[in-house]
Amino acid sequence: METIEDPYDLVAGVPSVEVFRRLRTDAGLSDKAPEAVAPALRNTWYGVVLRHHGEPVGMGRVIGDGGTAFQIVDICVHPAHQGRGLGHRVMAALTAELERRAPATAYVSLIADGPARFLYEKFGFADTAAHDSIGMYRVMGGPPAAGAAPEAAG
Repeated sequence: METIEDPYDLVAGVPSVEVFRRLRTDAGLSDKAPEAVAPALRNTWYGVVLRHHGEPVGMGRVIGDGGTAFQIVDICVHPAHQGRGLGHRVMAALTAELERRAPATAYVSLIADGPARFLYEKFGFADTAAHDSIGMYRVMGGPPAAGAAPEAAG
């Protein structure tokens, strides 16, 4: 019986700044400034890079304080490689590391874009509405969120 070699491998670590930016934009995520990406990658708690015949085609990271709070970010797979269970592989690696190293009382969050929520639900993530919580965000340097209080005059 002939065995088929898996052309994909998943390695612990983070990509270069250039590869990180390319993977995000290729997958339809927003680009990030190189001067922001470099320290972000250095401060990753745990990351993985998905490679196809050695070429990076996907990634994912866990960031956080190492004790009480973690966030799963930058999950992406190049569109030419989607639909093959590769996002599942990335999430499985990240959650396995969290289960291995994060304290039992740690809070792990993520933001699910569109149908990605169905993947994340398979790993035990639930909509925060069930806990009377709501996800919130702010982009630094962007316009204030709707309903934000104006700055006090001084």
